[in-house]
Amino acid sequence: MLENLSLSDWLHQAGEDALSREHLEIAVLQLALVVGIFALAWAIRLATCPLTARLGERIEQYFRWNWLTAPLRGLATLIYAWLLLVIAKRVGHRFGADLGLVGIAASLTAVWIVLWASAALLRDALIARLVAVIAWIVAALDITGLLAPTETVLDSVALTVGAVRISLLIVIKALLVIAVLLWAALGLARLIGARIRHVTGLSPSVQALTSNLLKIALISLALVIGLNTVGIDLTGLAVFSGAIGVGLGFGLQKIVSNFVSGIILLVEQSIKPGDVIEVGHTYGCVGSLGARYASVRGRDGKEYLIPNETLITNQVINWSYSSSLLRLDLMFAVPPDADLHDVRRFASEAARQVKRVVGTPAPVCHITEFGDNAVHLMLRFWIEDPQNGVKNVKGDVYLALWDAMRARGVPLPNPQREIRIRELPAAWSQPAQPRQAAE
Repeated sequence: MLENLSLSDWLHQAGEDALSREHLEIAVLQLALVVGIFALAWAIRLATCPLTARLGERIEQYFRWNWLTAPLRGLATLIYAWLLLVIAKRVGHRFGADLGLVGIAASLTAVWIVLWASAALLRDALIARLVAVIAWIVAALDITGLLAPTETVLDSVALTVGAVRISLLIVIKALLVIAVLLWAALGLARLIGARIRHVTGLSPSVQALTSNLLKIALISLALVIGLNTVGIDLTGLAVFSGAIGVGLGFGLQKIVSNFVSGIILLVEQSIKPGDVIEVGHTYGCVGSLGARYASVRGRDGKEYLIPNETLITNQVINWSYSSSLLRLDLMFAVPPDADLHDVRRFASEAARQVKRVVGTPAPVCHITEFGDNAVHLMLRFWIEDPQNGVKNVKGDVYLALWDAMRARGVPLPNPQREIRIRELPAAWSQPAQPRQAAE
Protein backbone atom coordinates (compact mmCIF):
# COMPACT_ATOMS: atom_id res chain seq x y z
CA MET A 1 0.00 0.00 0.00
CA LEU A 2 2.82 2.38 0.90
CA GLU A 3 5.18 1.55 -1.97
CA ASN A 4 3.02 3.01 -4.75
CA LEU A 5 2.21 6.31 -3.02
CA SER A 6 4.06 9.59 -3.01
CA LEU A 7 4.88 11.37 0.24
CA SER A 8 1.86 13.69 0.18
CA ASP A 9 -0.51 10.87 -0.73
CA TRP A 10 1.03 8.71 1.94
CA LEU A 11 0.50 11.39 4.60
CA HIS A 12 -3.11 11.89 3.45
CA GLN A 13 -3.76 8.17 3.46
CA ALA A 14 -2.16 7.85 6.90
CA GLY A 15 -4.60 10.49 8.26
CA GLU A 16 -7.57 8.65 6.80
CA ASP A 17 -6.31 5.33 8.14
CA ALA A 18 -5.97 6.80 11.63
CA LEU A 19 -9.69 7.74 11.52
CA SER A 20 -10.75 4.36 10.11
CA ARG A 21 -11.51 1.70 12.71
CA GLU A 22 -10.84 -1.11 10.27
CA HIS A 23 -7.37 0.18 9.40
CA LEU A 24 -6.68 0.86 13.05
CA GLU A 25 -7.47 -2.76 13.91
CA ILE A 26 -5.17 -3.93 11.10
CA ALA A 27 -2.40 -1.65 12.37
CA VAL A 28 -2.83 -2.99 15.92
CA LEU A 29 -2.67 -6.57 14.62
CA GLN A 30 0.49 -5.78 12.68
CA LEU A 31 2.07 -4.16 15.74
CA ALA A 32 1.15 -7.24 17.78
CA LEU A 33 2.72 -9.39 15.06
CA VAL A 34 5.91 -7.32 15.19
CA VAL A 35 6.07 -7.62 18.98
CA GLY A 36 5.46 -11.36 18.74
CA ILE A 37 8.22 -11.72 16.13
CA PHE A 38 10.71 -9.90 18.39
CA ALA A 39 9.65 -12.14 21.30
CA LEU A 40 10.19 -15.21 19.10
CA ALA A 41 13.58 -13.87 18.03
CA TRP A 42 14.54 -13.46 21.69
CA ALA A 43 13.44 -17.04 22.38
CA ILE A 44 15.52 -18.29 19.45
CA ARG A 45 18.43 -16.25 20.79
CA LEU A 46 18.14 -17.97 24.17
CA ALA A 47 17.87 -21.39 22.51
CA THR A 48 20.94 -20.80 20.34
CA CYS A 49 22.98 -19.12 23.08
CA PRO A 50 25.31 -22.13 23.55
CA LEU A 51 25.94 -22.21 19.79
CA THR A 52 26.84 -18.52 19.58
CA ALA A 53 28.97 -18.85 22.71
CA ARG A 54 30.99 -21.68 21.12
CA LEU A 55 31.28 -19.65 17.92
CA GLY A 56 32.61 -16.69 19.90
CA GLU A 57 35.13 -18.92 21.66
CA ARG A 58 36.31 -20.27 18.30
CA ILE A 59 36.76 -16.74 16.99
CA GLU A 60 38.73 -15.70 20.07
CA GLN A 61 40.84 -18.87 19.93
CA TYR A 62 41.78 -18.94 16.26
CA PHE A 63 41.61 -15.31 15.16
CA ARG A 64 42.22 -13.36 18.41
CA TRP A 65 39.18 -11.19 17.68
CA ASN A 66 38.05 -10.53 21.23
CA TRP A 67 36.37 -7.28 20.14
CA LEU A 68 34.00 -9.16 17.79
CA THR A 69 32.43 -11.68 20.15
CA ALA A 70 30.35 -9.19 22.19
CA PRO A 71 28.77 -7.51 19.10
CA LEU A 72 28.09 -10.96 17.63
CA ARG A 73 26.06 -11.95 20.67
CA GLY A 74 24.18 -8.64 20.60
CA LEU A 75 23.38 -8.83 16.88
CA ALA A 76 21.96 -12.35 17.07
CA THR A 77 18.53 -11.22 18.30
CA LEU A 78 18.28 -8.44 15.68
CA ILE A 79 19.31 -10.77 12.86
CA TYR A 80 16.73 -13.37 13.90
CA ALA A 81 14.04 -10.67 14.14
CA TRP A 82 14.90 -9.22 10.72
CA LEU A 83 14.76 -12.65 9.08
CA LEU A 84 11.39 -13.40 10.69
CA LEU A 85 9.98 -9.99 9.67
CA VAL A 86 11.07 -10.47 6.06
CA ILE A 87 9.57 -13.97 6.00
CA ALA A 88 6.32 -12.67 7.50
CA LYS A 89 6.09 -9.89 4.90
CA ARG A 90 6.75 -12.32 2.04
CA VAL A 91 4.17 -14.79 3.34
CA GLY A 92 1.59 -12.04 3.80
CA HIS A 93 2.24 -10.71 0.29
CA ARG A 94 1.81 -14.22 -1.14
CA PHE A 95 -1.60 -14.60 0.46
CA GLY A 96 -2.73 -11.10 -0.47
CA ALA A 97 -2.28 -9.45 2.93
CA ASP A 98 -0.72 -5.99 3.03
CA LEU A 99 1.69 -5.90 5.98
CA GLY A 100 3.06 -2.40 5.60
CA LEU A 101 3.98 -1.95 9.26
CA VAL A 102 5.85 -5.27 9.22
CA GLY A 103 7.85 -4.01 6.24
CA ILE A 104 8.63 -0.76 8.09
CA ALA A 105 9.75 -2.76 11.13
CA ALA A 106 11.98 -4.89 8.88
CA SER A 107 13.57 -1.78 7.36
CA LEU A 108 14.20 -0.20 10.76
CA THR A 109 15.64 -3.48 12.08
CA ALA A 110 17.97 -3.66 9.09
CA VAL A 111 19.13 -0.10 9.79
CA TRP A 112 19.70 -1.03 13.41
CA ILE A 113 21.79 -4.03 12.36
CA VAL A 114 23.84 -1.89 9.97
CA LEU A 115 24.48 0.75 12.64
CA TRP A 116 25.50 -1.80 15.24
CA ALA A 117 27.71 -3.75 12.83
CA SER A 118 29.40 -0.62 11.48
CA ALA A 119 30.14 0.62 14.99
CA ALA A 120 31.66 -2.75 15.91
CA LEU A 121 33.59 -3.56 12.71
CA LEU A 122 34.68 -0.14 11.46
CA ARG A 123 37.45 1.42 13.52
CA ASP A 124 37.19 4.79 11.75
CA ALA A 125 34.41 6.90 13.32
CA LEU A 126 33.97 9.00 10.16
CA ILE A 127 33.37 5.95 7.95
CA ALA A 128 30.99 4.45 10.50
CA ARG A 129 29.04 7.72 10.61
CA LEU A 130 28.91 7.82 6.79
CA VAL A 131 27.54 4.27 6.71
CA ALA A 132 24.92 5.22 9.28
CA VAL A 133 23.81 8.25 7.24
CA ILE A 134 23.51 6.18 4.05
CA ALA A 135 21.53 3.49 5.89
CA TRP A 136 19.09 6.04 7.33
CA ILE A 137 18.61 7.71 3.93
CA VAL A 138 17.85 4.39 2.20
CA ALA A 139 15.51 3.33 5.03
CA ALA A 140 13.66 6.64 4.96
CA LEU A 141 13.18 6.44 1.19
CA ASP A 142 12.01 2.86 1.47
CA ILE A 143 9.52 3.59 4.26
CA THR A 144 8.02 6.62 2.53
CA GLY A 145 7.80 4.84 -0.84
CA LEU A 146 10.26 7.21 -2.53
CA LEU A 147 13.01 4.66 -3.11
CA ALA A 148 11.74 3.50 -6.49
CA PRO A 149 11.12 7.05 -7.86
CA THR A 150 14.56 8.11 -6.63
CA GLU A 151 16.15 5.18 -8.46
CA THR A 152 14.28 6.15 -11.62
CA VAL A 153 15.54 9.74 -11.43
CA LEU A 154 19.13 8.66 -10.81
CA ASP A 155 18.96 6.14 -13.63
CA SER A 156 17.79 8.81 -16.07
CA VAL A 157 21.08 10.72 -15.67
CA ALA A 158 23.26 8.51 -17.87
CA LEU A 159 26.29 8.59 -20.16
CA THR A 160 26.87 6.14 -23.02
CA VAL A 161 30.45 5.02 -23.72
CA GLY A 162 30.46 2.78 -26.76
CA ALA A 163 28.00 -0.01 -26.05
CA VAL A 164 28.02 0.62 -22.29
CA ARG A 165 25.44 2.85 -20.61
CA ILE A 166 26.63 4.31 -17.32
CA SER A 167 24.04 6.09 -15.21
CA LEU A 168 24.34 7.92 -11.93
CA LEU A 169 22.45 5.09 -10.22
CA ILE A 170 24.94 2.53 -11.52
CA VAL A 171 27.85 4.67 -10.35
CA ILE A 172 26.39 4.99 -6.84
CA LYS A 173 25.63 1.28 -6.67
CA ALA A 174 29.11 0.45 -7.98
CA LEU A 175 30.78 2.65 -5.37
CA LEU A 176 28.78 1.13 -2.54
CA VAL A 177 29.18 -2.47 -3.71
CA ILE A 178 32.89 -2.09 -4.49
CA ALA A 179 33.52 -0.36 -1.14
CA VAL A 180 31.86 -3.23 0.73
CA LEU A 181 33.65 -5.88 -1.34
CA LEU A 182 37.04 -4.17 -0.97
CA TRP A 183 36.55 -3.89 2.78
CA ALA A 184 35.64 -7.59 2.92
CA ALA A 185 38.57 -8.53 0.63
CA LEU A 186 41.11 -6.60 2.71
CA GLY A 187 39.71 -8.06 5.93
CA LEU A 188 39.86 -11.57 4.48
CA ALA A 189 43.40 -10.96 3.24
CA ARG A 190 44.51 -9.81 6.70
CA LEU A 191 42.82 -12.83 8.26
CA ILE A 192 44.44 -15.34 5.89
CA GLY A 193 47.78 -13.50 6.14
CA ALA A 194 47.70 -13.84 9.92
CA ARG A 195 47.03 -17.55 9.57
CA ILE A 196 49.83 -17.93 7.03
CA ARG A 197 52.31 -16.25 9.39
CA HIS A 198 51.61 -18.97 11.96
CA VAL A 199 52.52 -21.75 9.50
CA THR A 200 55.94 -22.89 10.66
CA GLY A 201 56.76 -24.82 7.49
CA LEU A 202 56.94 -21.69 5.33
CA SER A 203 59.85 -19.28 5.30
CA PRO A 204 59.17 -15.59 6.06
CA SER A 205 59.69 -14.60 2.42
CA VAL A 206 57.24 -17.23 1.16
CA GLN A 207 54.72 -16.10 3.76
CA ALA A 208 55.07 -12.47 2.66
CA LEU A 209 54.85 -13.43 -1.03
CA THR A 210 51.74 -15.53 -0.47
CA SER A 211 50.07 -12.80 1.56
CA ASN A 212 50.79 -10.09 -1.04
CA LEU A 213 49.65 -12.21 -4.00
CA LEU A 214 46.53 -13.22 -2.11
CA LYS A 215 45.74 -9.59 -1.31
CA ILE A 216 46.17 -8.59 -4.97
CA ALA A 217 43.98 -11.48 -6.14
CA LEU A 218 41.21 -10.70 -3.65
CA ILE A 219 41.20 -6.98 -4.51
CA SER A 220 41.06 -7.74 -8.25
CA LEU A 221 38.28 -10.26 -7.68
CA ALA A 222 36.34 -7.73 -5.59
CA LEU A 223 36.59 -5.11 -8.36
CA VAL A 224 35.48 -7.54 -11.07
CA ILE A 225 32.58 -8.88 -9.00
CA GLY A 226 31.52 -5.39 -8.00
CA LEU A 227 31.43 -4.11 -11.58
CA ASN A 228 29.61 -7.19 -12.85
CA THR A 229 27.11 -7.00 -9.97
CA VAL A 230 25.94 -3.53 -10.95
CA GLY A 231 25.69 -4.54 -14.62
CA ILE A 232 28.81 -2.98 -16.14
CA ASP A 233 30.16 -5.12 -19.00
CA LEU A 234 33.94 -5.01 -18.85
CA THR A 235 34.34 -6.17 -22.46
CA GLY A 236 32.70 -3.00 -23.70
CA LEU A 237 35.35 -0.90 -22.00
CA ALA A 238 38.29 -2.87 -23.43
CA VAL A 239 39.61 -0.13 -25.75
CA PHE A 240 38.95 2.64 -23.25
CA SER A 241 40.60 0.71 -20.41
CA GLY A 242 43.52 -0.17 -22.69
CA ALA A 243 44.22 3.50 -23.39
CA ILE A 244 43.97 4.30 -19.71
CA GLY A 245 46.26 1.37 -18.95
CA VAL A 246 48.95 2.67 -21.29
CA GLY A 247 48.79 6.12 -19.73
CA LEU A 248 48.88 4.71 -16.24
CA GLY A 249 51.79 2.48 -17.25
CA PHE A 250 53.93 5.49 -18.12
CA GLY A 251 52.77 7.49 -15.12
CA LEU A 252 53.14 4.64 -12.63
CA GLN A 253 56.43 3.33 -13.98
CA LYS A 254 58.23 3.58 -10.66
CA ILE A 255 55.37 1.96 -8.78
CA VAL A 256 55.28 -0.96 -11.21
CA SER A 257 59.06 -1.25 -11.01
CA ASN A 258 58.92 -1.39 -7.22
CA PHE A 259 56.11 -3.94 -7.38
CA VAL A 260 58.03 -6.24 -9.74
CA SER A 261 61.19 -5.76 -7.67
CA GLY A 262 59.27 -6.78 -4.57
CA ILE A 263 58.09 -9.99 -6.23
CA ILE A 264 61.68 -10.75 -7.31
CA LEU A 265 62.94 -10.22 -3.75
CA LEU A 266 60.29 -12.52 -2.36
CA VAL A 267 60.87 -15.23 -4.95
CA GLU A 268 64.67 -15.35 -4.78
CA GLN A 269 64.64 -14.82 -0.97
CA SER A 270 67.73 -12.62 -1.04
CA ILE A 271 66.14 -10.38 1.60
CA LYS A 272 63.70 -11.84 4.10
CA PRO A 273 61.79 -10.45 7.07
CA GLY A 274 64.10 -10.68 10.05
CA ASP A 275 67.33 -10.14 8.08
CA VAL A 276 69.76 -7.47 9.19
CA ILE A 277 70.75 -5.39 6.17
CA GLU A 278 72.77 -2.29 5.43
CA VAL A 279 71.87 -0.07 2.48
CA GLY A 280 74.04 3.01 2.17
CA HIS A 281 73.82 4.76 5.53
CA THR A 282 70.73 2.77 6.58
CA TYR A 283 71.19 -0.18 8.92
CA GLY A 284 68.50 -2.22 10.62
CA CYS A 285 66.30 -5.29 10.71
CA VAL A 286 63.81 -5.99 7.92
CA GLY A 287 60.37 -5.88 9.47
CA SER A 288 58.18 -6.54 6.43
CA LEU A 289 58.32 -6.71 2.65
CA GLY A 290 55.47 -4.88 0.98
CA ALA A 291 54.38 -4.51 -2.61
CA ARG A 292 56.18 -1.17 -2.97
CA TYR A 293 58.75 -0.89 -0.19
CA ALA A 294 60.58 -2.79 2.53
CA SER A 295 60.29 -1.67 6.14
CA VAL A 296 63.67 -1.57 7.92
CA ARG A 297 63.69 -0.72 11.60
CA GLY A 298 66.92 0.72 12.99
CA ARG A 299 68.31 0.36 16.47
CA ASP A 300 67.38 3.96 17.21
CA GLY A 301 63.68 3.20 16.73
CA LYS A 302 63.45 4.86 13.33
CA GLU A 303 61.70 2.88 10.61
CA TYR A 304 63.03 3.33 7.09
CA LEU A 305 60.79 2.61 4.10
CA ILE A 306 63.19 1.60 1.34
CA PRO A 307 61.75 1.18 -2.19
CA ASN A 308 62.10 -2.34 -3.54
CA GLU A 309 63.84 -1.03 -6.66
CA THR A 310 66.65 0.34 -4.48
CA LEU A 311 67.21 -3.08 -2.95
CA ILE A 312 67.48 -4.58 -6.44
CA THR A 313 69.70 -2.02 -8.16
CA ASN A 314 71.99 -0.94 -5.29
CA GLN A 315 74.50 -2.86 -3.23
CA VAL A 316 72.94 -4.35 -0.11
CA ILE A 317 74.93 -5.83 2.78
CA ASN A 318 72.89 -8.65 4.27
CA TRP A 319 74.40 -9.65 7.58
CA SER A 320 72.22 -12.75 7.88
CA TYR A 321 71.79 -13.89 4.28
CA SER A 322 73.08 -17.48 4.45
CA SER A 323 73.93 -17.57 8.16
CA SER A 324 73.08 -15.52 11.19
CA LEU A 325 76.68 -15.67 12.47
CA LEU A 326 78.46 -12.33 12.41
CA ARG A 327 82.13 -11.70 13.22
CA LEU A 328 83.17 -8.61 15.17
CA ASP A 329 86.68 -7.26 15.77
CA LEU A 330 87.88 -5.17 18.71
CA MET A 331 91.19 -3.30 18.62
CA PHE A 332 93.10 -2.64 21.85
CA ALA A 333 96.68 -2.13 23.04
CA VAL A 334 98.88 -3.12 26.00
CA PRO A 335 102.25 -1.86 27.23
CA PRO A 336 105.35 -3.37 25.61
CA ASP A 337 106.44 -5.07 28.84
CA ALA A 338 103.17 -7.04 29.25
CA ASP A 339 103.09 -10.83 28.90
CA LEU A 340 101.57 -11.14 25.45
CA HIS A 341 100.77 -14.86 25.82
CA ASP A 342 98.80 -14.16 28.98
CA VAL A 343 97.08 -11.16 27.33
CA ARG A 344 95.89 -13.26 24.40
CA ARG A 345 94.58 -15.94 26.74
CA PHE A 346 92.61 -13.75 29.17
CA ALA A 347 91.27 -11.56 26.33
CA SER A 348 89.70 -14.62 24.71
CA GLU A 349 88.32 -15.75 28.07
CA ALA A 350 86.83 -12.30 28.70
CA ALA A 351 84.98 -12.43 25.38
CA ARG A 352 83.55 -15.86 26.24
CA GLN A 353 82.00 -14.48 29.42
CA VAL A 354 79.64 -12.23 27.43
CA LYS A 355 76.30 -14.00 26.91
CA ARG A 356 75.77 -13.05 23.28
CA VAL A 357 79.22 -14.26 22.18
CA VAL A 358 78.96 -17.78 20.79
CA GLY A 359 81.37 -20.53 21.77
CA THR A 360 81.82 -21.88 18.24
CA PRO A 361 83.70 -20.36 16.47
CA ALA A 362 85.68 -19.55 19.61
CA PRO A 363 87.00 -16.03 20.28
CA VAL A 364 90.63 -15.50 19.32
CA CYS A 365 93.14 -12.73 19.93
CA HIS A 366 95.89 -11.77 17.47
CA ILE A 367 98.86 -9.40 17.65
CA THR A 368 98.59 -6.92 14.82
CA GLU A 369 101.43 -4.43 15.32
CA PHE A 370 104.38 -3.41 17.51
CA GLY A 371 103.95 0.29 18.04
CA ASP A 372 106.28 2.91 19.49
CA ASN A 373 104.82 2.77 22.99
CA ALA A 374 102.39 -0.16 22.86
CA VAL A 375 101.64 -3.54 21.33
CA HIS A 376 98.40 -3.51 19.30
CA LEU A 377 96.12 -6.54 19.40
CA MET A 378 92.78 -7.54 17.85
CA LEU A 379 90.11 -9.54 19.68
CA ARG A 380 87.87 -11.42 17.23
CA PHE A 381 84.57 -13.05 18.27
CA TRP A 382 81.22 -14.11 16.75
CA ILE A 383 77.57 -13.45 17.53
CA GLU A 384 74.42 -15.01 16.05
CA ASP A 385 71.83 -12.30 16.76
CA PRO A 386 72.90 -9.16 14.88
CA GLN A 387 69.30 -7.93 14.92
CA ASN A 388 69.77 -7.19 18.64
CA GLY A 389 72.54 -4.70 17.94
CA VAL A 390 76.31 -4.60 17.49
CA LYS A 391 77.53 -1.61 19.49
CA ASN A 392 76.05 -2.94 22.71
CA VAL A 393 77.77 -6.32 22.51
CA LYS A 394 81.06 -4.60 21.64
CA GLY A 395 80.67 -2.46 24.74
CA ASP A 396 80.06 -5.54 26.89
CA VAL A 397 83.18 -7.23 25.53
CA TYR A 398 85.26 -4.09 26.08
CA LEU A 399 84.04 -3.93 29.67
CA ALA A 400 84.87 -7.59 30.29
CA LEU A 401 88.33 -7.05 28.77
CA TRP A 402 88.92 -4.01 30.96
CA ASP A 403 87.97 -5.98 34.08
CA ALA A 404 90.37 -8.77 33.09
CA MET A 405 93.24 -6.33 32.50
CA ARG A 406 92.68 -4.66 35.88
CA ALA A 407 92.54 -8.03 37.64
CA ARG A 408 95.93 -8.98 36.19
CA GLY A 409 97.53 -5.60 36.66
CA VAL A 410 97.92 -4.86 32.97
CA PRO A 411 97.57 -1.11 32.51
CA LEU A 412 96.44 0.66 29.41
CA PRO A 413 99.40 2.07 27.48
CA ASN A 414 100.09 5.72 28.17
CA PRO A 415 102.13 7.17 25.32
CA GLN A 416 104.85 9.54 26.58
CA ARG A 417 107.06 11.98 24.75
CA GLU A 418 110.37 13.38 26.09
CA ILE A 419 111.46 16.82 24.93
CA ARG A 420 115.19 17.56 25.50
CA ILE A 421 116.42 21.13 25.10
CA ARG A 422 120.12 21.24 24.25
CA GLU A 423 122.50 24.25 24.49
CA LEU A 424 121.83 26.61 21.66
CA PRO A 425 124.68 27.85 19.42
CA ALA A 426 126.22 31.23 20.29
CA ALA A 427 124.97 32.74 17.09
CA TRP A 428 121.41 31.78 18.06
CA SER A 429 121.71 33.09 21.60
CA GLN A 430 122.94 36.64 20.66
CA PRO A 431 120.24 39.23 20.17
CA ALA A 432 119.65 40.37 16.65
CA GLN A 433 121.61 43.49 15.66
CA PRO A 434 119.64 46.43 14.44
CA ARG A 435 119.67 46.83 10.72
CA GLN A 436 122.08 49.56 9.66
CA ALA A 437 121.22 51.80 6.86
CA ALA A 438 123.13 50.88 3.75
CA GLU A 439 123.04 54.37 2.46
